[in-house]
Amino acid sequence: MRASLDTNVIIHFYRAGLQNILFDFFKEGIFIYEQIRNIELENHGQDVLDKVDNDIAAGKIELYTDQKLKDLAVYKIFENNVNENINLYSVGDLGEIYAISLAQTLGAYSLVTDDTKQGGPYMSLLQFEDDVMPFTFADVLILRYLLGAADEKHTVKDFNLINCSSELNWTFSSQLKKFIKRFFKDPYRAEDTKWIRKLADENNVNIKMKLAVLSKLI
Repeated sequence: MRASLDTNVIIHFYRAGLQNILFDFFKEGIFIYEQIRNIELENHGQDVLDKVDNDIAAGKIELYTDQKLKDLAVYKIFENNVNENINLYSVGDLGEIYAISLAQTLGAYSLVTDDTKQGGPYMSLLQFEDDVMPFTFADVLILRYLLGAADEKHTVKDFNLINCSSELNWTFSSQLKKFIKRFFKDPYRAEDTKWIRKLADENNVNIKMKLAVLSKLI
């Protein structure tokens, strides 16, 4: 998978020093729009900006500028996506709007955002017929665990580190319940359940057993 990143999730992973989780999980690449780097991170993530810039320079994060989109002959598509998304979301969510629009333009399957408020990008994408699948940082950690890249103790430890570093006041138990509800108990989209079952089959994972082990730990 490859992913478009929202401002908040960049800050949360980098503040905890766990940004490599993103690079390892989204092996096909991660990218951001220039406005997220030049305005959103400048305003809200000065403490992580140097590290983000280093990873952009190293090619770990692909930065998309308007000129780059024009060179790829997709700028008009991006512009149309932005205008459509502005009608769906608050203008105050410009970072999220750009992140979603870039994912739609480039055909990325994933958007990683920690904005889970009602009416925001994460919840709205779960209810739309959209090809973009949203994940929070907690979703990424749980999926990484299910695929065997970290054990249950490491998963909870990383969650707590991100949660504390950014003072999110999330709880792992509530995020795990939301994950189970989204993919199994009461999904917004049937496609999500199909997707995770396919993922489990392809990787020979007993999801029910692994989620039970994780639940016992917390």
